[in-house]
Amino acid sequence: MSTPARWEELEQLGLGSAGVWSELLDSKPADWPEILQACGRIPGEDWRVLAARGGYPTPAHQLDGPDQRTEWFAAYSTTYLERDLRQLSAIENLADMRRLMAALCLRLGGLLNQAEVSRDLGLPSSTVQRFLNLLEVSYQLVRIPGFSVNRTRRLIKAPKVYWSDTGLAMHLAGEASARGAHLENLVLTDLLAWAESKPRAPGVLYWRTAGGAEVDFVVELPDRLLPVEVKASRRVTYGDARHLRTFLGDYPEAPGALLLYDGEEVLWLDRRILAAPWHRVF
Repeated sequence: MSTPARWEELEQLGLGSAGVWSELLDSKPADWPEILQACGRIPGEDWRVLAARGGYPTPAHQLDGPDQRTEWFAAYSTTYLERDLRQLSAIENLADMRRLMAALCLRLGGLLNQAEVSRDLGLPSSTVQRFLNLLEVSYQLVRIPGFSVNRTRRLIKAPKVYWSDTGLAMHLAGEASARGAHLENLVLTDLLAWAESKPRAPGVLYWRTAGGAEVDFVVELPDRLLPVEVKASRRVTYGDARHLRTFLGDYPEAPGALLLYDGEEVLWLDRRILAAPWHRVF
């Protein structure tokens, strides 16, 4: 039987939590290595396998091979389009919705340019807007707003696009191999599961400047920020943390930063920037 998706394993083990985000945010950066080194609750695995498997119970727990999962994802997407979505709103052309879903899943981790999507698919912008809203309220599309001290500007900035389940996203996009964006999506899924378990959900945003500096995720509490960068590489260097250094220089509310990658070492890249295996935070 396939190994269950990581966040579901945590539930099965009775740990009742998604990752160690609370522990990190409640501690000084100097304590982070000890916290992460102690996270041996679940052994690491290839994130590409995890991304392709996804987190839905049936493909994650009961189905052993990619062919079986493909059949399940195909049946799920058909049921979603032909039954669930139509309970929310009349969809005149299911083929257009399918094309939009595929286009969005191919853009995981990128900024959502609605005009570009409308042009590429040959759909009116009003239709694209309606479909996007339906996908979001039905918990498929995940839009992450841009971080700004000015909260009004967050509503204006283009969001980044992710999907609720990486396995389904890969199926909809017709992708056989996971990309770095899928590792970002896995981290985001865990972050959102953790944030939504809190009485007052922390903000989960991204940060990008006009000059091109970008941080994948910014966790926002009333008195603290945690910038998180995700790299799919096996090794990381001082240069990989340059955008995190820029963020820390601009926002003193962030005492430190985290760079998650596909290696095995927990190591400091800078005085306040810790690199850690991605699975250590889950």
